[in-house]
Formats: sequence, C-alpha cells, structure tokens
Amino acid sequence: MLDVVRLRVLAAVARHGSVTAAARELHYSQPSVSHHLARLEAETGAKLIQRAGRGIRLTEAGRLLAERAAEIVGRIDSAAAELSAHVGLRAGRVRLAAFPAALGTFVPGAVSLLAREHPGLELRLTETEPHEALRMLRAGHVDVAVVFHHSGTGAEAEGVRLTHLMDDPGYLVTSGVPGDLSAHRDSPWIGGCDRCRGPLLRLCARAGFAPDISFTTDDVVAAQALVAAGMGVTLLPGLALRAHRNPGVNAVEVPGSTRHIHAATYGEPPPPPATAALLTALTAAARATDVP
Repeated sequence: MLDVVRLRVLAAVARHGSVTAAARELHYSQPSVSHHLARLEAETGAKLIQRAGRGIRLTEAGRLLAERAAEIVGRIDSAAAELSAHVGLRAGRVRLAAFPAALGTFVPGAVSLLAREHPGLELRLTETEPHEALRMLRAGHVDVAVVFHHSGTGAEAEGVRLTHLMDDPGYLVTSGVPGDLSAHRDSPWIGGCDRCRGPLLRLCARAGFAPDISFTTDDVVAAQALVAAGMGVTLLPGLALRAHRNPGVNAVEVPGSTRHIHAATYGEPPPPPATAALLTALTAAARATDVP
C-alpha cells in the first residue's frame, strides 16, 4: 500500500521541481524528503526521480504517480475540511472556483445568501476559467466549480456531477445596427483566445463564412471598447454583457449560441453539508439573475 506522506512529498517535488523547495513547503529537511522519495521508489518498484545537472526531474512513471498523488492528497485534505464542517455548518469552510462573468453577476448574490444563512461558514473564492476550475475540483482544491459548455458540445467528464444553474445566450455586439451574423461576413472581428473562439468559428461557419479575426482579447471590457470605437464586431455571452455594458454598443441574440452554466461537484452524492449549502445559494442566485 502506498504511503500518503510519501505521496504528499512526491506531489510537492513535482509542484516545485526541486527537493529544496518541497522541503521548505512541507517543513521537512532535505534528507528527509530524499528518504521519502527513495522509500516510495522501493514501494513501487519504479524509478520516479532522475538527476538532471544539479537538479532533478521526474521520470514518466514519476509524473504519472505525481498527478495521481496530487488528486489523492487533495481529496484527503478536502475530506478533512468536510468533516470539520459537519458540525451543522456552524464552522468550517467551502471553496468555490468560478469564471469572471459569473463572478461579475450571480456569484456575489450567492456569497451574500450563504453568509446570511450560515454566518460561521468560511467561503474561499478563486477566479479561473472552467478547464482549470475542473482540474482544481478533481484535485480537491475546490469543492464546487462554476463551469459552462456550449450547445452542441458534451458535458464534463466522468466523476463530475453537474447542477444546472442557467442558460446564457450569446449576442452579436456591434457599434451600429447589429443585423445577423451573415451581414458581417466582411467585417473585422474581435475574437477570444484559441480555446475561447470555438463557438464564434462554429456559428460563422454555419452562416457560411469564416470570420476575419483582427483583434484577440478575452477581456470583455476591452472587446466592447474596440467595438464602440468602430474597430470590429464580436460575439459575447449575455452574462458578460450584464457584468459590463459599454453604452456605445448594440447587441442582438444569436440563435444557437447558448452556453449552459453548471455548478460542478466531484464524487458520489449526497454532497457534504457545506457544499450542499453553496449549491443551494448558487441555484437561487442564478435563478434571480436576468441576462440581456
């Protein structure tokens, strides 16, 4: 059986890329870290660490085990926090990761509701995009992740449970009369990063053209400012427009552009009391939120 302490050591070494830094984080001596790594190699029968100049690096087996170790250690830490919160929500913590538009709209309402209903419960909040939020969820670094997927794409992976919060339509944003997508086949477009521009490319392809992406930004404030200045047109979700609306832009809903927003949790039901309380607050706040 693998020793949890040694898995924690391996995860720290993988995270920092150095025995010295791992020892500092764990408050161990360097020889102690090296001893734990050697014992873990003996337990697994695999070479996990190799020398690289003056430093070290993980072998392929080491990287594989380190990834699993981070998940295992994260779940153990999460379980400890859940047990501490199981005293009736009078104490403890719950951790939430959410993307910027959610943080700028319905999440603050959920935070306020949770604080009123459970004043002894500590909420820790992280802003991050859905792919990273899900990684944090699986690793046990957060208890709930607010994520989304677009119509026509699949929901999340095995082991993740989704609670539907709301549907968020997409809008064509222009400085003049919006029209429809095909009316802007020759317009310059403002697109997001490669990961974020997929819905725009699919919708334009359905309309029979490929957009000429002249500017790239994931900042909805900057995107709207560029549109208002006449530098192009863009596609933005309704929540982003609710979080910030430039008075110099017009917006019209684009059919088929809806994204579905969920609160993701990990593991078998029922969720721990603190997580269940946060899910209730998120659901209530999302239902009270109107999109343009």
